[in-house]
Amino acid sequence: MTSLDSRAFRNALGEFATGVAIVTTQVEGQDPIGITVNSFSSVSLDPPLILWCLDKGSDRLSAFEVCDGFTINILAAEQLDLSNRFSRSGQPGLEGVPVRDGVNGCPYLTGALANFECSIDARHDAGDHIIMVGRVLAFHQPSAATPLIYHRGGYCALAP
Repeated sequence: MTSLDSRAFRNALGEFATGVAIVTTQVEGQDPIGITVNSFSSVSLDPPLILWCLDKGSDRLSAFEVCDGFTINILAAEQLDLSNRFSRSGQPGLEGVPVRDGVNGCPYLTGALANFECSIDARHDAGDHIIMVGRVLAFHQPSAATPLIYHRGGYCALAP
């Protein structure tokens, strides 16, 4: 890194409260996988594009480098256990998680606040991450539950 203090930089970035999502994908001949992220963002309404960022050191990088699509699953507060499960290395499988097959060939979580089923639009190299841009093919907003929020390196709740 340049002359910036990387820990202080990370702490400052942590001041931006974010939602939490699990990104799922399915590569032909492999089991479906998921990964927890808080780097989700909308990009464009026309065409409908979204993005998220994947650390190049992730144990799931190889799958996301070759997949044809992915699904962003926005988590509800009661899905904190799923967030923790898919944030750890070596535990990417969806066994025991309620999912349905999406139009993009990837599973989506049935208990999420919203799901965005995407085809890959672009992958961009960006420092120690890959920016994954997806074209939204379908979306669901089945729940109005409280969102799972991440701030200063931990989960927090919205005030009533």
